[in-house]
Amino acid sequence: MRAVVITRPGGPEVLAVREVPTPEPQGDQVRVRVHAAGLNRADLLQRAGGYPAPPDVPPDIPGLEFAGTVEALGPLARRWRPGQRVMGLAGGGAQAEYIVVHEGLLVEVPDNLDFEQAAAIPEVFMTAHDALFTQAGLQMGERVLIHAAGSGVGTAAIQLAHAVGATTFGTARTPAKLEQARGLGLDHALAAQDFAAEVQRLTQGQGVHVVLDFVGSAYLTQNMEALAPWGRMVILATMGGAQAEINLGLLMAKRLQIRGSTLRARSLEEKLAVTRRFATSVLPLLASGKVRPVVERVYPLEEIAEAHRYMGENRNFGKLVLSLT
Repeated sequence: MRAVVITRPGGPEVLAVREVPTPEPQGDQVRVRVHAAGLNRADLLQRAGGYPAPPDVPPDIPGLEFAGTVEALGPLARRWRPGQRVMGLAGGGAQAEYIVVHEGLLVEVPDNLDFEQAAAIPEVFMTAHDALFTQAGLQMGERVLIHAAGSGVGTAAIQLAHAVGATTFGTARTPAKLEQARGLGLDHALAAQDFAAEVQRLTQGQGVHVVLDFVGSAYLTQNMEALAPWGRMVILATMGGAQAEINLGLLMAKRLQIRGSTLRARSLEEKLAVTRRFATSVLPLLASGKVRPVVERVYPLEEIAEAHRYMGENRNFGKLVLSLT
């Protein structure tokens, strides 16, 4: 099969499309013929040598999400049949013509979505849903601040929060991305430089109940200032630094909760639970069109290096997708 291969750590030029052995499903695994795969910032980090793959996936084939058709079943797999349209999460290896995954990590693609749209869903919508509702406990009528509003997870989080009646605040690198995010349900677009003061002004000093952060140390103090008493912050990435001083007095005075979250490093059991919650709560919204994947560009597999360059320049609003058909 054809697959994207990281030939060595480095820039986009180290990526190649090569012929590699087709994997065989074992036990309760399913082999999927991949028609499209999503591109995520984790793939860029892995390519650069900063985010090694888990031990149970190919170390040199990136890709955390995919959509395709069931092609073969392991001897213990019972949930799927050949030909079904599915999408799912992977620890790696999704940017290839075939992938094998546990049957419980697959969900059916709604009829209203094509493969390119479906491939833009699993990683970002599962991350956003888990962070907002399982980790932060977002409730109807609460206020949520979502950083990187134009990213894949950001665009998913805005839609999911809006769908449950939360008031959404957001920051992004450019005003153009914030303007696009308004069409997804962003209520208040904020300047990244002084967002805490703007949150307090817009909420008449009450603050937001939840913060979804991808920046890390550079935003930590302002995030805490923006939060309401008993506020919850979930940190999903550290693009602005991983080391920070924290004002414990403010943390205690506001009774704040701060937690970190990733999907890739979780156990199979945890990922199965995330997938089940997604299938129950988010899949019906996707099938009805109440929320939707945001795909900016679709690249053929052979243009994987260009896709990495484009994402590396932070130019995309929503998702970049690779086509394998």
